[in-house]
Amino acid sequence: MQRRELLKRAAAGSAVICWPAVAQAWPARTIKLVVPFPPGTSPDLIARVIAEPLAASLGQSIVVENRPGAGGNIGTGQVAKAPADGYTLLFTIQGPLVTAPLLSKSLPYDPAKELVPVSLVATSPNVLVVSPQLGVETLADFVRVAKERRGQLNYGSVGNGSASHLAMELFKARAGIDLVHVPYQGFPQVVNAILAGQVQAGFMVPGIAMGQVRAGKLKALGVTTLGRSAALPEMPTFAELGHAGFEAISWQAVLAPAGTPKPVIDRLSTELVRIIKSDEVRGRMLAQYFSAAGTAPEALANLMKNERESWGRVIKAAGVQPE
Repeated sequence: MQRRELLKRAAAGSAVICWPAVAQAWPARTIKLVVPFPPGTSPDLIARVIAEPLAASLGQSIVVENRPGAGGNIGTGQVAKAPADGYTLLFTIQGPLVTAPLLSKSLPYDPAKELVPVSLVATSPNVLVVSPQLGVETLADFVRVAKERRGQLNYGSVGNGSASHLAMELFKARAGIDLVHVPYQGFPQVVNAILAGQVQAGFMVPGIAMGQVRAGKLKALGVTTLGRSAALPEMPTFAELGHAGFEAISWQAVLAPAGTPKPVIDRLSTELVRIIKSDEVRGRMLAQYFSAAGTAPEALANLMKNERESWGRVIKAAGVQPE
């Protein structure tokens, strides 16, 4: 027993010695930042905003690698199974981390067990947009028309269980309205469907919506942050418009494979927070309608846990079925 205890203490002591050594030696080669979505999407754009200054601060190249498919689940799963050595990182939105485990019967990874948070990077409101042909000017108008035409209006989303789908399901429950869900492959298809009159409304990220709104082709009714968004300070929130407590934000974050040495995670988080809070990066994010965040790993872990619980309740109440 004494020998076994001595061995355990020796192992613990060697871990204390080795981890700082790992942190000092890391990074010694190129780091891959995997984005599980196509080039040109908002996760890809924001990942590239932080990749260059992060590479400069770490003294090594960072390659942004797009691995799209299955709503982000393919690339996320690949990172979850990657070596936990600090050379493969994940940049993703909340879907593969929060709702995918709730809605997939055969998800090839467990984000709670196989990924470790590094930092929340950016947040964005969702914007409710409608077709100008619907003839509504305000959120109250939209609710009134939806009640008058109960079950006759359609809304588009980027897929079952997506943020755009669940945000509308939450709003339907809160406002007492009934709309028909029509899923599409991406936001460009949702926009085209609204413009063509196939659907009448949809929640979407401002980076997609606002060009069409400013061109007069879509009508924006409000944003889904609790307070006014720095990205769209002129636009009222749902809470201001009579729906207190309504919130449905989009967010993006950096994670690593579980087991990545804590000193590496800590250094990554420290560097990211400093970079994200810099004036230059904040400005570049705002240009994409995102608000810079920058948090400790624990804050991101809490956000993921809380959102799994809150969106889990929405999924159950709306009767959204796993696929």
